[in-house]
Amino acid sequence: MNNTNFAPDATIPALRAKDLDFYYGTQKALESVSMDIYQGHITAIIGPSGCGKSTFLKSLNRISELESNNIKVEGEVEFFGQNIYASRVNLNRLRQQIGMVFQKPNPFPMSIYDNVAYGVRIAGRCAKSKLDEIVESAIKSAALWDEVKDKLNKSALGLSGGQQQRLCIARALAVKPKILLMDEPASALDPIATMKIEELIKTLRQEVTIAIVTHNMQQAARVSDYTAFFSTDESRIGQMVEFGSTTQIFSEATQSRTRDYVQGRFG
Repeated sequence: MNNTNFAPDATIPALRAKDLDFYYGTQKALESVSMDIYQGHITAIIGPSGCGKSTFLKSLNRISELESNNIKVEGEVEFFGQNIYASRVNLNRLRQQIGMVFQKPNPFPMSIYDNVAYGVRIAGRCAKSKLDEIVESAIKSAALWDEVKDKLNKSALGLSGGQQQRLCIARALAVKPKILLMDEPASALDPIATMKIEELIKTLRQEVTIAIVTHNMQQAARVSDYTAFFSTDESRIGQMVEFGSTTQIFSEATQSRTRDYVQGRFG
């Protein structure tokens, strides 16, 4: 991917949640979440289990609607100023522009090449030579090319867990998203594979805006520019407690709950 005009700009929210409430049936999972995800930056979303981190991430490209038809959303999520929950939104197009990588690698049972080409083919017809270029570029962007260039026609299921996750990242990048959502992308991987994913995330910031859910405080501190802390208490569930630069959240958070969490006192 080549985007020479892509530069960090903390004044431009790529995504903006406004008073977002999210329900599974009658059960509220998020309450009044308002925050920005800035273009050209990496935003980490941290918090204890069950606080709504993954639910929030999935609300940002409406992928949650593929998991359940019994959800309700109140408030807005704006993608460069457009409400993604408006009635006429093309969900396929939305999910191309706001891609997602899940906690567990989920390569399709097909070749490495076909995995990466999958979304491009769905989006429309593409000449074989152009498709070859897109696949190669995406795999290179995912720092996987040297490991798979001689076995593109082999099954993706034969790759290691870390390679599979980078392949899934390549698959998401192939359709040239503006934003990449990552839900604990390294939690199922060993330390060496995790390090490669973290290095990749930091490299990808030059191409795409990233929001990452992680339970690993050190990982959040290492890779992100901004951090949002989500939590629950006895009266409220799924709330965004504090948002700021990662340096500020980890060194001088204003809320006692944030300080307690990042210092390991609960969670």
